Amino acid sequence: MQSTQQLLFICSQNRWRSLTAERLFDGHAHYVARSAGTEPGARVRVTAGHLGWADVVFVMERKHADILRQKYGSELAGKAVVTLRIPDKFQFLDHVLVELLRERLREHLPLL
Repeated sequence: MQSTQQLLFICSQNRWRSLTAERLFDGHAHYVARSAGTEPGARVRVTAGHLGWADVVFVMERKHADILRQKYGSELAGKAVVTLRIPDKFQFLDHVLVELLRERLREHLPLL
């Protein structure tokens, strides 16, 4: 098993939710994270390369998983895609968002 697990966080614009999730793992010993968005105006727009890099893909809403499966079905084959059910109502690094992310990720990432 590799020493670090590669996590990809996806939301719509890659400005608040997925970017906050990525920041939670800055300097983490066991996880390395990147983030991207599904929308054309996203800060960083998700690509096949992002999905190929990731061991696990976390999406904020089911619509994000649907978009990824529709556009990148072959790149997602065999990868875990986890829907966190976090609505688009938080700002970047909002303390409520950070706690919600930690709570929802805990069951999937035991070394968090």
